[in-house]
Amino acid sequence: MSIVVQKFGGTSVADAERIRRAAQKAVETKQSGRQVVMVVSARGKKTDELVGLAAEITDRPRPREMDMLLSTGEQESVALMAMAVHELGEEAISLTGAQIGVRTDGSHTQARIISISTQRMKDALDAGQIVIAAGFQGVDEDFNITTLGRGGSDTTAAALAAALDAELCEIYTDVEGVFTTDPRLVSSATKIERVSYDEMLELASLGAGVMHSRSIEFAKKYRVSLQVKPSYADGPGTLISPEPADPAPMVTGLAFVRTEARVSLIGIPDQPGVMNRIFSLLSDKRIPVDMVVQNVGVAGTANVSFTVAEDDLEKTLTVAETATDNLGGSVQHNAKLSKVSVVGHGMQTHTGVAAQMFGVLAENAINIHIVTTSEIKISVLIDQERCDMAVKAVHDGFQLAQRIDQAPNVGVPSVSSMNGTRRDTSELEADIVSRLSGMEEIVVSDIYSDIDQSRVTITQLDDNPGVAAEVFSAVAEGGILVDMIIQNVALDGKANISFTVPAGDVAKTIEVLKAPLQRHDDAHVSCDENIGKLSVVGIGLRSHTDVGARMFHALGDSGINVQMVNTSEIKVSVVVAANQTAAALTALRTSFNLPGNEDI
Repeated sequence: MSIVVQKFGGTSVADAERIRRAAQKAVETKQSGRQVVMVVSARGKKTDELVGLAAEITDRPRPREMDMLLSTGEQESVALMAMAVHELGEEAISLTGAQIGVRTDGSHTQARIISISTQRMKDALDAGQIVIAAGFQGVDEDFNITTLGRGGSDTTAAALAAALDAELCEIYTDVEGVFTTDPRLVSSATKIERVSYDEMLELASLGAGVMHSRSIEFAKKYRVSLQVKPSYADGPGTLISPEPADPAPMVTGLAFVRTEARVSLIGIPDQPGVMNRIFSLLSDKRIPVDMVVQNVGVAGTANVSFTVAEDDLEKTLTVAETATDNLGGSVQHNAKLSKVSVVGHGMQTHTGVAAQMFGVLAENAINIHIVTTSEIKISVLIDQERCDMAVKAVHDGFQLAQRIDQAPNVGVPSVSSMNGTRRDTSELEADIVSRLSGMEEIVVSDIYSDIDQSRVTITQLDDNPGVAAEVFSAVAEGGILVDMIIQNVALDGKANISFTVPAGDVAKTIEVLKAPLQRHDDAHVSCDENIGKLSVVGIGLRSHTDVGARMFHALGDSGINVQMVNTSEIKVSVVVAANQTAAALTALRTSFNLPGNEDI
């Protein structure tokens, strides 16, 4: 008999009527011939109430006691839900995280799942009971109660579905599904029928609040089908699955993070080991880093910028200042920023995405501070006060309200897919997952190289709205495919942009840039045809803060200098000298315990 996991969030169990409604869905599913595991969050504002009570007692509660306190919210919910199921004539059993057998590490308030003992749940299911599991919680090896942090009930649901080999994991929430962007900001946002794991990982990490990225990581790692559905109706919701919609739309969705902070290390040494020292410090403090940008070094120094949550800015600045005290250079920061990103598998085959996005922002006089890209994402960092305008403009610019699946007839190439060799990683991922010692361990499924690209760098551009649009419209109109795009923070009113193109297109690229750069008196173009790009691909790269540290440590120990850095939720890419590409690939594969590369 197949198993269905159903997760109900706080608003879905906020009062007695909603609890009865959720119980009815579970009972109907059981009566259709399937076994049911419900995962339930704390009711409504219960967690906020408990946090407020703790604040009345102390302004520095110990994490262990906060976990003990907050876990009571779910315990209340599961007991009430079991009562509601009983009233509907079905048998049910409520279980805490400890009773389920969710074992975690000892990181209070941010614990990670190590394993789940399924026997008690299976016995209850086989006895005809609906299992009602407390989300958000587990126990460590000393039987201390732990909580899983933000989105913890989603994480619990996906993890139980994985452990039980469930047919489906349904996430019931107070919205119809996953939308093209936040419908509270853009009223014309439309529901997405189907979205891939990778697209949803990017959207979740970029601020799409329907799902948390850790739950998507579980789904991708263990091939769990997720369906986000409304708790108040019988709508189909959004299916989150291994593959995107067919045909894949050019842009699937748009996400934003309103409160980002940017930290820049200016004038640090451009030499091997420097990035390792920076990211080791960040990893030691468990600071999640989002956008990471390193542009090409000049005169022996380089500038590195990265973004963090505003709440992490103070401790990040302490780390950054420690790094520059040891390395040299200075620290700059800005806390009044937002990140806006477009995501879609169709970027790999459709034209016009990068230039179109930059053009829309330019038309609205919105200046771009930082740019990072991947095969399925383009992110820009802008002033926080322009965030709402940017989201609405970009959503309209890509006509997402109509969910158009074909590219507009603009003839403007966007960020291209990799032209280097990349292997199919699904079987390799499955093999790695089967050997994990903990369910939430990082999975690095592939590391590959590309030696068929060249880098073009434009320095001393006037830092005005529209600069990126001018550059990439010209490049794209020349029929040149662009891969990595990196724009670091402007200094003294001047911006630098680096990007990679196929090696055979360098001369053509320089030629098509002449016209737009005539408007920038100090602009200078240079190119390097002797580069190699390396990419680390996997699951959990962003939520595990040690990935960058391990990557840069391996390269630094091998005496390999990192010239450029670009990041996304599922991949970290670096550019190194061409003659160091093979050594870098070997060093990275060794560091992440992957087999040797036969492709280079």
